[in-house]
Order: sequence, then structure tokens, then C-alpha cells
Amino acid sequence: MIFAASNYTVSLYDIEPQQIETALADIQQQLKTLEKEKLLRGTLNADQQFALISGTTSLKEAVKNATIVQECVPEVLDLKRKVWKQVDDVVSPNTILSSSTSTFVPSLFSDHLTNKKNIIVSHPVNPPYYVPVVEVVPAPWTDPEIAKKTRDIWEEVGQTPVSLTREIPGFIINRLQYALLNEAWNLVTEGILDVKDTDKVMSEGLGMRYAFLGTLETTHLNEHGFANYCKRYGDTIYAVSKDFKPTPKFEGPHVLEIAKQLEADVPLEKLQERRNWRDLALTKLSQLKKEMNKLK
Repeated sequence: MIFAASNYTVSLYDIEPQQIETALADIQQQLKTLEKEKLLRGTLNADQQFALISGTTSLKEAVKNATIVQECVPEVLDLKRKVWKQVDDVVSPNTILSSSTSTFVPSLFSDHLTNKKNIIVSHPVNPPYYVPVVEVVPAPWTDPEIAKKTRDIWEEVGQTPVSLTREIPGFIINRLQYALLNEAWNLVTEGILDVKDTDKVMSEGLGMRYAFLGTLETTHLNEHGFANYCKRYGDTIYAVSKDFKPTPKFEGPHVLEIAKQLEADVPLEKLQERRNWRDLALTKLSQLKKEMNKLK
């Protein structure tokens, strides 16, 4: 959908025809809904965008003359290595080989490829249509031009790429997310706050600022610049951080207790309903951010 909105021809590949049919039906429905709500990206209408998207069970056909291949297979390393070898055998030497992986650094699944200089990670945030950031992560052997071209493409289609200079476990999004999640776990399991109040600190507090400002700019604005912030609060930050507990393993009876509290608010059978609400909220937020960015 993101690429079709920018007039790219898109080919979906899967070994199961039913998976392709289901995906195409879902895409068509989403495009129609976005058009109805006046939230559709690009200048083409829903039917025009959908006409640019097709599916095939032939990998060779899917990657023929492709500018970029975006792999989205499950997070199983052996499977990724197998799929990329299959792609490598039939793809053009000029095609960008991009993975959506969120757990594997690109060197783990590309060392055996003939076209490994074209490998890159493009790690989006779910759902990418509504949350635009994409982490662009090179392997040690990635051609710098591939990393630059990948970033240019994501900017062209309306996403917000961030470029890592080298691969690092967890990339950036998950490293920051895990730091928050670890401390949230510790606060709940120690009985400092319950699940609902812990989440409120983000949704009704820090998250409201972070929707518009990054962590570092927030500190820059909270004082007379970042240097002043560090001078004033550096010792406090260090002292509080020393009180943090060891990294939790997210196992044991606390898992069930936290799940119970979450499911009391959002039962499992209502997860999709809540996801739909989330996507609408993110879309509205994205529109507001665009308006506010014009006032910078």
C-alpha cells in the first residue's frame, strides 16, 4: 500500500495462493476504507492504487526487474537464509535486497549471498502505514550506495527513514523499547504500580511529548539547552539509574498476572477491535503532526 500510493508497481509473493488472495482482499478493503475516511495517501484513488498490486507464487516473476525486494518472512533465521538464497539465485544484481527483520542483524542471513553487497535491513514499526519511521541498517559488506538509495526510496514513498552506520543487536527502536519495557516490568512486579497506571505514564505523560519530540530534544527544551540539562540533572540521572534492577527475563507467574490485568481491559477476542482503534488514532496523530510540522 505504501509503495502503490507512490505509483510503484507491487508484486506480492507467497508459496500459498490462499495467502495471496487473503492479502489482496485485505489490501483492497483497507484502501477503500482509507479513501472513504479521506485518509488515503498519494494522488491516486483506491482503485488505481489497488490496480498496481498483484500476487504470484513464482519468486522469479515477483522479483523480475524489481527496484527493491522487501522480505517479511517469520523471524526464523534458517528460513530467512533459505529465502534470501532463493531470491539471490533469480534476482537482478542491481536490486536492493531489503529485510523487515527486527531481531537479526543483516550479516546473519546474508554472508552466503552472491549479491550480499545489496543487502539491507528496512525495519518498520507496526503498522507502517500509520507509523512512518523505518530503520535502515547495513551489513558490514553493504555497498554504501545501497544504504543511501534505500533511504531515498523510503523518503520518496512518505516514510521517515533513520540510518544506522553499522548493525547492532535490536537496532534502535527495540533497544529503546526494551529499556522502557524492562523498567515497566520491574515497576509492576515489585508492586509499585499496576499495569493500567504504568501504561498511563506513557500514554498520558511521556508519550504525549515523545509523539512530537525525541528523548534528547525533550531534555534540550526542558532546560536552557542540553548542556545545561546535563549539568543540572546528570548526577540525579546517574543515581536513579544505579537503582534499576537487573534485566528481567519475562517469565514466571508475573507473566500471567500482567496478562490478566491487560486482558481485563482488552479481552483477547477484542484485540483486533482495539488495533483498529489504534490505527485510526495513529492516522489522526499523523495528520496533526504534519500540520504542526508546517509551523516549525
